[in-house]
Amino acid sequence: MQQRRLGASGLEVSALGLGCMGMSMSYPPFPDKREMIALLRTAVDRGITFFDTAEAYGPFTNEELVGEALSPVRDQVVLATKFGFNLDPQHDVRGVRSPPALDSRPAHIKQVADASLRRLRIETIDLFYQHRVDPSVPIEDVAGAVQELIQEGKVKYFGLSEAGTKTIRRAHAVQPVAALQSEYSLWTRGPETEILPTLEELGIGFVPFSPLGKGFLTGKVTASTTFETSDFRNSLPRFTPEARKTNQRLIDLLGRIGQRKQATPAQIALAWLLAQQPWIVPIPGTRKLGRLDENIGATTIELTAQDLRDMEIAASGITVQGERYPETLERMTGL
Repeated sequence: MQQRRLGASGLEVSALGLGCMGMSMSYPPFPDKREMIALLRTAVDRGITFFDTAEAYGPFTNEELVGEALSPVRDQVVLATKFGFNLDPQHDVRGVRSPPALDSRPAHIKQVADASLRRLRIETIDLFYQHRVDPSVPIEDVAGAVQELIQEGKVKYFGLSEAGTKTIRRAHAVQPVAALQSEYSLWTRGPETEILPTLEELGIGFVPFSPLGKGFLTGKVTASTTFETSDFRNSLPRFTPEARKTNQRLIDLLGRIGQRKQATPAQIALAWLLAQQPWIVPIPGTRKLGRLDENIGATTIELTAQDLRDMEIAASGITVQGERYPETLERMTGL
């Protein structure tokens, strides 16, 4: 697989990463652990070198899964994990009704780093993101804490997630930010206005999560699709049956381009992201080998300038219905 460099950091990863959250959180029922270990190792065999997890996923169990699966191939992979939440058992990290409390105090960041190192079975975290901006802790203190971890050899690179431009600039002035992770896809294009120009100016890589719209942009989710009771998508305004019916127009667009390229809607959605900038590395998640191969296939699809113009013209006439998160979670984005 082609490699990409995340901005000016020097951190090189596969053009497509693998988001591991759904293996342990948000999208029940969860698969057998042995199946996911096999999938993760197959991903490495297929050329994926960039894997994304977090202590909050599970919580804790996702890091353990990734650590067990990838420890035999540690020298071939880049592992990204995150800090920034108080994961005391009283907080339910699986639901949106009672989101976990933010906690990016420097002492807590260092505790999280040590615990993540143990669970991941590694000596150094390749990329350590602040999961969400904590308004009670100056971002300079956060960047300084990660800088100390870098100096100690426990972390290689610093990242932010869902941060706004002012926060990015302030953090970058203390400790260079290698990558920003935020939601970005054909149906979530907010980063284009201010975030992407700022990242280009500062030489920061961009890692879009949910590049397939939490499954919607695969074309496999329709207005009649039902989810497990505890599925995260049941709480999202964009996933009401009415919104899904309206947003089907995006799938129709991806399907038309897909016919032209002999590709699936998911592959076109990922190819579109890859065509935006050479320092963008999407991290679609999957739990199925067939989907893994389908996603990887997107890296071989070349969208011409005319293809991209056609998609832009068509997409400009489509208004996505529904906010991406309920208000309680949207307030935690830091944007």
